[in-house]
Amino acid sequence: MGALTLGLIAALCWGVHDTLVRYISQQVGVFPSLFPVLVTGCIMSAGLALALDTTGITAQARGLAVLSGIVFGITGLSFYKALSIGPVRLVAPVVASFPILSVGWAVTNGQGVSLWQWAAVLIIVGGCGVVAVTSEDADSTGRSRTSAVLWSILAAIGFATSFALGQQSMAAGTEMMAIATARVGAVAVVGGLALILRQSVIPARSALPILIVMGVLDAIAIGAIMLAGSFAFPYFASVAASTFGVFTIILAAVFLKEAVTGVQWLGIVVVFSAIGYLAI
Repeated sequence: MGALTLGLIAALCWGVHDTLVRYISQQVGVFPSLFPVLVTGCIMSAGLALALDTTGITAQARGLAVLSGIVFGITGLSFYKALSIGPVRLVAPVVASFPILSVGWAVTNGQGVSLWQWAAVLIIVGGCGVVAVTSEDADSTGRSRTSAVLWSILAAIGFATSFALGQQSMAAGTEMMAIATARVGAVAVVGGLALILRQSVIPARSALPILIVMGVLDAIAIGAIMLAGSFAFPYFASVAASTFGVFTIILAAVFLKEAVTGVQWLGIVVVFSAIGYLAI
């Protein structure tokens, strides 16, 4: 299982998660949506770490994992906020641009990226943008587009930074313990910010089942991205994970029978063709 496969697993999980976020964040609020998701993921990751990881974690790996989790928690707030005030067709292309930052980060750290690989990354990001922009969004009227874009840019930077730190922690320590430590950091920062801002983190009881499912999906996704740090070309996982918006469209077509335009199908084919090239 390579980095690209792990990234696609993350994208599939986030595709389902993203659809649920859009509904829940508007009905429940940002903090009551995100905090239970992070707590669920933390409990899940901690349980697996205690059961499967008996070798502990180095101080360096712990520090990187905690920092990754803190950045991810802040990023989650930005992403949920963007989705709560802006249409998916506006938010998704901006957030999905984070692989460009991830690959740039890899280059600055001395990892070789060929011109053709750069081209494939740009094609994937552009294809995701085409699929998102050409989607229908009946709820987009009257929302603050400028604010949504700014929150989306912050989320894109945050995802790239969190994934890079998480993959470095994985390279410096053990797998499950690093993932669990990152989740603790995410819960701590979101809980701390909620206290400072005097925001409730308790959702309506009727929303809890969906939030728990979202937490499991999010934990699997972030765990897959961090695990990619143990493989060659770990930044490819971020590239593949950016296709979460494409999976959202595909899932809606399959299960909700929503129409997919010819332009969207073309974008989907181009995206997965470019991913296939990176897998060669």
